[in-house]
Amino acid sequence: MTESTVSELKFVAAPGAGEVSAILVKPPHCGALFVLGHGAGAGMRHRFMDGIADALSEHGIASFRYQFPYVEAGKRRPDRAPILTGSVRAAVAAARELEPDLPLLAGGKSMGGRMTSTAQAESSLPSVRGLVFFGFPLHRPGDPSNARADHLADVDVPMLFVQGTRDRLAELDRVETVVATLGNRATVSVVRDGDHGFDVLKRTGRSTGEVYDDMAAAVRRWTDSILD
Repeated sequence: MTESTVSELKFVAAPGAGEVSAILVKPPHCGALFVLGHGAGAGMRHRFMDGIADALSEHGIASFRYQFPYVEAGKRRPDRAPILTGSVRAAVAAARELEPDLPLLAGGKSMGGRMTSTAQAESSLPSVRGLVFFGFPLHRPGDPSNARADHLADVDVPMLFVQGTRDRLAELDRVETVVATLGNRATVSVVRDGDHGFDVLKRTGRSTGEVYDDMAAAVRRWTDSILD
């Protein structure tokens, strides 16, 4: 197993939102640094965030995962969108300051990914070379609208959608339809039998670690392709 350096730190999030916590995981030989936002219902220490950070590290990708202000404050209800997108920008700036020589990726799990793409669509995130979404939350369960994807047309960097086939917040055929409209800027990596949290059916015989490793390997392949 790769020995990574793990550092905990704080940075100022969106204006007026105060300081938030972050964790930098850096393997000895890095190909990129991924600024990784968490989902709406869990913070940066959720088992998925821990697991995917470790898996990315094994594939030579450092991660900078961070709290949104509402989680840092112990609240359950997410902040307003300007606070969330402002926090994404602050996290990218903090990561860039820490590791100025590494290519930057940004994105995250569910809401963290969507807020990152929203920020990028509003105004390009400095130095970010591509966006990675772990379970992009395309719609609410049973909702026929793809309105949450409208802003993706204004994203001007490559995007990777890592999506489970059992994700009730992103039916795969609808994700693929959205991706097709984005042309060669967007790619889908499918997690067979994965739900929104990337838990797979027991009958597959695959462990959580194996699933995360496959996801991280897909991110590394895609990263290499966009950085060539």
